[in-house]
Amino acid sequence: MASLISSLFTSPPLVFFSGFLLRAILMVYGIYQDSVSALKYTDIDYYVFTDAARAVARHSSPYDRATYRYTPLLAWILLPTTWGGLWFHFGKALFALSDLIAGWLILTLLKKRGMDEQHALKYASVWLLNPMVANISTRGSSEGLLCVLVMALLGAFETNQIALSGVLLGLSVHFKIYPFIYGVSMLWILETTSASGSASSFQSIIRFFNTRRILLLTTSLLTFTTLNILMYKIYGPPFLHHTFLHHFTRIDHRHNFSPYNTLLYISSAHSATSPALSFSFESVAFIPQLLLSTVLLPLALSKHDLPTTMLAQTLAFVTFNKVCTSQYFLWYLIFLPLYLPHSSLLARPKLGTIALVLWILGQAAWLQQGYQLEFLGRSTFVPGLFAAGLGFFIINCWILGIIVSDVLKNGAKGRSLRAEAEPSSTSLKPLPAPLPATTGARKTSKLDVSSTKSVHLGPRNRTLKSN
Repeated sequence: MASLISSLFTSPPLVFFSGFLLRAILMVYGIYQDSVSALKYTDIDYYVFTDAARAVARHSSPYDRATYRYTPLLAWILLPTTWGGLWFHFGKALFALSDLIAGWLILTLLKKRGMDEQHALKYASVWLLNPMVANISTRGSSEGLLCVLVMALLGAFETNQIALSGVLLGLSVHFKIYPFIYGVSMLWILETTSASGSASSFQSIIRFFNTRRILLLTTSLLTFTTLNILMYKIYGPPFLHHTFLHHFTRIDHRHNFSPYNTLLYISSAHSATSPALSFSFESVAFIPQLLLSTVLLPLALSKHDLPTTMLAQTLAFVTFNKVCTSQYFLWYLIFLPLYLPHSSLLARPKLGTIALVLWILGQAAWLQQGYQLEFLGRSTFVPGLFAAGLGFFIINCWILGIIVSDVLKNGAKGRSLRAEAEPSSTSLKPLPAPLPATTGARKTSKLDVSSTKSVHLGPRNRTLKSN
């Protein structure tokens, strides 16, 4: 068995075929379960996507379908689902294929970072052979498409393709809002190194807006703005409201792991009865979320390790989001293969096992309460659902702390190694100055320095030349 697993990770085609086979089996099983069970395998969001695609096929607006909160691009991409028969599952196949493409991008990134193919395959398999990832995609979640864009963005940035990075960043943010947080880290990394030790405030401001930062900003904003203007011209204000503005006042308490879940439920009840008197806390709930994911974490971590910083940003964004569903977990799981090689979760297996078990148990506890509420009709909001959501929130915050600690520790270790590799100027002590001439009865004498033309310093046989 061990030799079989070992041979699996020596062959990229075998790993990718295994990932394909896993998704194919789940898709076929999902079609069967949908046909025989009241509990559907297909995610409710997929029906929303396909209904919107049918509206587009009828030359109508995708926003005619209630609860469609996405870019029209998604409905356009899924037009083949309107052709009837098994074409209905075209979107699931596309999302599953996107998983495999994202896995290939992960493998490429790991190899470019100096990892050999066998080890890179093992880490890429954390995504490719992950049953949770495969399940979410084959149920009809579109997150796989976004993960491809995000991995392509990271790959372009790490190979110094700034213009392409800007285009991909603008496209990603148009597709889903949250990738804008990565732009902050990327801008912070594109720093101009100053030759002088000190600079005036004006010089610092000018130096901040260097060519590469301006290029990234310009290309990303141009792409994002162009797509939005195009969609606004076609679909008008409903596009702007449903795709972007809706998320500021979103009240969604179903399938929501967030500790805000119960508060959102109460808020939705109050807003329905007395909207003028209810305080819309959901409009300000994003403040701590954005403070952490777009300011504190990028400034503290991005110059140490960009992929792990993006992982920390995404985990913070999802954890502190007022709506947190299983699909959102893919947003940060995509970075896991890039973080694990130097993580304390693998360096300390006991810690990694505890983190994984707690993360799974946190979800299981919430799902047990959610099942009683949504399928059995029992009111489990307080204390059950609220306590489960709060417990899962604490677990994620603890894991986030581990990730941040790893970035800072590895960054400090990297700086230490670089300092040791560079020759230290303080290790070469200057030669003693010539002795001053004496006055008085003795004659003036001069120090003979001819023997210092070649001074050997220890076993390294380094030579200090005199001027």
